[in-house]
Amino acid sequence: MTPRAKFPATQPEPITVGRELPAISVSPGTIESCDFLDAESVDAIAVGVGAPIAGDDELQPRAGTVHASARYRIDLAELAHRSHFKAAPGTTHVIDLPVTHRGSGAVLPWQGLPLRIILMGVGQGTDDDLRKAGAALAEVSKGLGKVVTTVAARSDDRGTRHFVEGYLLGAYSSWSRKAKAAPVPAQELVLLGPNSQEAVDTARRHAWLTWIARDLATIPSNIKTPAWLASQFVAIAKTYGVEAKTWSGKQLKDQGFGGVEAVGQGSVNPPVMVQLSYVPEKKAKDHKHVVLVGKGISFDTGGISIKRPRETMITMKTDMTGAADAFAAVIGAATSKIGHSVTAMLPLAENHFGANSTRPSDVITIFGGKTVEIANTDAEGRVVMADALAYGSLELGADLLIDVATLTGAAAMSLGHSHAALFTNNEDLSKRFLEAAEETGEALWRMPLVHEYSEALESQVADLRNIPEHAAGAGAVVAALFLEQFANGLPWVHLDIAGPSHRNSKHHEANKGPTGFGARVVLEVLEKL
Repeated sequence: MTPRAKFPATQPEPITVGRELPAISVSPGTIESCDFLDAESVDAIAVGVGAPIAGDDELQPRAGTVHASARYRIDLAELAHRSHFKAAPGTTHVIDLPVTHRGSGAVLPWQGLPLRIILMGVGQGTDDDLRKAGAALAEVSKGLGKVVTTVAARSDDRGTRHFVEGYLLGAYSSWSRKAKAAPVPAQELVLLGPNSQEAVDTARRHAWLTWIARDLATIPSNIKTPAWLASQFVAIAKTYGVEAKTWSGKQLKDQGFGGVEAVGQGSVNPPVMVQLSYVPEKKAKDHKHVVLVGKGISFDTGGISIKRPRETMITMKTDMTGAADAFAAVIGAATSKIGHSVTAMLPLAENHFGANSTRPSDVITIFGGKTVEIANTDAEGRVVMADALAYGSLELGADLLIDVATLTGAAAMSLGHSHAALFTNNEDLSKRFLEAAEETGEALWRMPLVHEYSEALESQVADLRNIPEHAAGAGAVVAALFLEQFANGLPWVHLDIAGPSHRNSKHHEANKGPTGFGARVVLEVLEKL
């Protein structure tokens, strides 16, 4: 009998969350003045071209385009026209310069200079246009060494920030165990012109946190158990001086976290509650304590009320994106040293079906004493978040509450993949979040808190039902009304990110798969508070 072949036992590489971003440097020079633009040190130069303005069919030159044309002695605008380049934001056109005329031996004017010019469509040059242009450059320059660009050279820091942020978000490659590695970003991006290093640093901080959220959401749930997630959160938090505390096992019951315990008790991977606390060394004069809550369902089968159809379960490893966003935001608050205290409460559980699963019609007790009738075990996110919101409002002395969750299919059906639903009981917070959405490009749409719909949550045997007894419509609104019950009157914001948290294809700076949507808009609010 032929013996079986023996294969060496190998262990997969350890997972690194929080990978290093591509290098970006700032140079005050121009294309004409830089003496390092030679073929040996620079692989490509990217220059911006604007779309035609109303009443004119001519492409609009942007900073660096004219200089590049003069230096290379070629008409870039003419080449763009010949290629039917429309200069729409997020589009590119690559010009590969020949080395010599074939057989002539002639030396061309651009001999010794980089042999690749990338024309970047920047539309009308708005913040959003520049963000799209940055993402497009990241895609087209993958695998190169040094890339030099003038695209971000605008008179204000905003242009630099949005271009760099788009570039870094577009440069992201998804975590993978494939044998063949994904193309890597260019080794270095050099920004020519009046670009602010502070703006670059802000963009890097926001993009890096989004990378973390994307990585965490991408990792499969056979690795990403509640305990594994908690260990990642705690380890990274301590690196940035953020204090960490966890509850698991009997500690959850003793502390009164009945929601997290009920949702996670059907899984072999037990639930965990994580608290991460950042306290500034120098507090702002109007110091506030902000409590962030993020839904952390490491995988969602729907429990006994199992998900239907089966396709809806495929992306459920990403049902902890809210927790990843809240975690990223508190780390961002620490790295930017804001003057307000920020605590993240992260309820982590795997919603599974098993001999010990919570049943429909069971009644559980949330932290603080309110009772909830579980009408559907697939409405579990609001149940674990209720514990965290109640703890923040009753125990931590929060001044305001912010929660982020992939909560309802209703929000995704209403707003698609471009916008998250914004619910709040506070007009000032609504204004702050909508302004932050404009700044970051993470679009929000304010939805109404229709309190008349609260009657749909009434129960005969408990203080609340987790979903209506009969289909009442407005599913995202009703879910928000449930969460509001545990804010206990504090200023509160709820972001339902079910739609934009995941994409089936790459779209500008939003990658295919988990997008990390939510981390940047929350951090933007914290930094401007």
